[in-house]
Amino acid sequence: MRYKHIVFDIDGTLIDTEYAVLHSLQETLLAVTGINKEICELTFALGIPGKDALKKLNVPDSSLSFILSDWDNCMCKFSNTVCIFQGIRELLDTLVQFGYELGIVTSKTREEFKQDFEPFDINKYFTTIICADDTVKHKPDPDPLFKYMEVSKAGNNELLYIGDSVYDRKCAKSAKVDFALAGWGSLSREIQADYYLEKPDDLLSIMSD
Repeated sequence: MRYKHIVFDIDGTLIDTEYAVLHSLQETLLAVTGINKEICELTFALGIPGKDALKKLNVPDSSLSFILSDWDNCMCKFSNTVCIFQGIRELLDTLVQFGYELGIVTSKTREEFKQDFEPFDINKYFTTIICADDTVKHKPDPDPLFKYMEVSKAGNNELLYIGDSVYDRKCAKSAKVDFALAGWGSLSREIQADYYLEKPDDLLSIMSD
């Protein structure tokens, strides 16, 4: 068994939240700050904590909590657009049957995890879940994966991290962990990766090599 732990990002990897995240951010910025951004100008926000995204938009520290709360509330309006990617449930079932330990390393806070992810009832597959609250530094910094290894007692050579963004890739490489690009959710095929996956069950081919 090449890897013992298969670790997933959430947004853009397990569930499709792109429309909800970007449109709720666009709407919140316009309503609260008067800032009017095109969706293409906000894609950088995919894959990093909401607070970090707002900082990149030059939102003052004194307003971060207020605007972040409004953004969370606004995202609820788009909840009907969020779904699990096709093939993910089947993949998770198969990996567990084969004896892999599954984990999550996400830029979501623990509260966002409960709100956005738990309703899909697939968190039961994962034994170790690292959220943004669990580390001081976040992706692309390697600390979230270091925290995963600390909690799970896994070595970096035992992990494969699957994500959709350049932040995920940089986090994995800095932690000396192999990285697979989730092509079904990624906005770019130019992100460097150890493995390129076009659909979830492509992962099974890697596992059987």
